[in-house]
Amino acid sequence: MQTGKAIYSAPSWRLTRWLAEPPAGTPAPIRQRLIAELFGNLPVFFGGLVATMVGPVSVVIFKPSLVFIAWLVAEAVISVLRLTALVHGRRAARRGARTHTDLHILMALAWSANLGLGCCLAILSGDWVIAMAACIPAAAMVGGICFRNFAAPRLASAMMVLSMSPIPIATFLVGEPALIGVTLLVPLFLFSMSAAAFQMNAMVVSAMVAEQENRHRASHDDLTGLSNRAHLVRLLGDRLADGQPAGLALFFLDLDGFKRVNDRFGHATGDGLLQLIAGTLTTAVRSGDVAARLGGDEFVVLADGLDRDGALAFGRHLAETITRTYEVGGRACTIGVSVGIALAPDHGIDARSLLAAADAALYVAKDRGACRVVMAVDAATLAPPIAPLADTATALDAQRPTALS
Repeated sequence: MQTGKAIYSAPSWRLTRWLAEPPAGTPAPIRQRLIAELFGNLPVFFGGLVATMVGPVSVVIFKPSLVFIAWLVAEAVISVLRLTALVHGRRAARRGARTHTDLHILMALAWSANLGLGCCLAILSGDWVIAMAACIPAAAMVGGICFRNFAAPRLASAMMVLSMSPIPIATFLVGEPALIGVTLLVPLFLFSMSAAAFQMNAMVVSAMVAEQENRHRASHDDLTGLSNRAHLVRLLGDRLADGQPAGLALFFLDLDGFKRVNDRFGHATGDGLLQLIAGTLTTAVRSGDVAARLGGDEFVVLADGLDRDGALAFGRHLAETITRTYEVGGRACTIGVSVGIALAPDHGIDARSLLAAADAALYVAKDRGACRVVMAVDAATLAPPIAPLADTATALDAQRPTALS
């Protein structure tokens, strides 16, 4: 799973998968972020380790019996293992290696169970001083468990139950009337904190989904779902800033015959046609290429690893793929496309100059006739037309497909 530059592995064991399972319908990117959150909140994690060591250490100081010494040793070993799994996971995630997420979750459960066991033993000893020394830090950890593991509310609930449920069991077994309140209140406390963990998870997931949607809307065209101008310029600037712009190609596409579709069939048909063309363009580009809509019937493709001949060939491929008859609401709409191409660094070394060069090449293509592919600057280098504009106009007038020559 990936968050930013860190990649965290999803749990693979049946139990750990169930414990970390987010609510149904949670989008995949949000699931990725939730897994990463299990390795986050370092201040809370370290605070929890220190605080939980206070209980066993205090108990051993006041009552250095073999049982409590073993409890302290077990707590120290589990804490070291948890810290090791956490540090290794964060480092492995940054390298893109597999993280031991299952072990990380298992150690969290072991830590909680050992904490609850120690509290139970302290209460059963009949020494109320060491019982307080053991139980107060454990109770204080419930808030931290809930806060730190909000990404997996089932895990948080399991950890709280393992750490606190032995306390009312022990108070019931000792039969001390003064502790009957503890026996009754702890289950209610666990229920309320578990509900709080699920509510916190729901609020955080909802906020993450809203953030993702807002980020998508800010960088993508509402109609077609392609990147918008701002996102394209940002990506283009990032790639140019890498210092190796050679082979970077920008394709400026303008539809031929689109205005006639809008005029004849209306804007609703035009919008549907744009969506179909955006889907066609998405399948025509390669993995890693960026397809964007700038507005109206103007599209742009950003591609890497192309020389002059390769760019011309790819531009023709785009034109040939898009140029055809589309069926929109029972209406046949025949569309062509003209393409202007600019290469970095030949035609510009920044986003503005490259877009201007590709746009200028596109205007040359439009002036020379519909369905042309033109390289920037060298306007004399023209590919043969993909389809005559006259055919497109005739097809629209007749409301039937026309064979493209």
